[in-house]
Amino acid sequence: MVTLLLDSTRLEVVLSGAERAMAFRKGNVAVERSTITKVQLTDDTWTWLRGVPSPGTHLRGIVAIGTWKSAGGDDFAVIRRHRPGVVIDLEGDPEYQRLVLTTRHGLALVQALQVEVAEEPTDVVEIAAETGAVPVAARKTRTRKTPAPAPAV
Repeated sequence: MVTLLLDSTRLEVVLSGAERAMAFRKGNVAVERSTITKVQLTDDTWTWLRGVPSPGTHLRGIVAIGTWKSAGGDDFAVIRRHRPGVVIDLEGDPEYQRLVLTTRHGLALVQALQVEVAEEPTDVVEIAAETGAVPVAARKTRTRKTPAPAPAV
């Protein structure tokens, strides 16, 4: 589980020694609070992972830690198993465009950042569809075949 430190000017993702080794980083990840544009809660952080690890460690379904490079920009990820997490979009940060983190304290982070939160809970699929991050295919409606009448005896 990732440790997040928040003060009035920045958010810091504190990495353990093992996490630093897997992320190929010497220090923690710190972003200015003013660069945070959106914070989204998610039930499965794996769906938000984009690009290839460079440098980073990726064991499918188990762990993804490090920098992910893609055409959309660089992301930093700390993902463990299929656990809830948070996706933090950044604008103007020199290093990353997005942080994808596994944490059970996502709601507390949103409240601490004083980011607007909808009054009613919103499904993650709907949030993803609004941002265009995950394409949502239209569901096909299933029609049941009516059983043929039994032959008269």
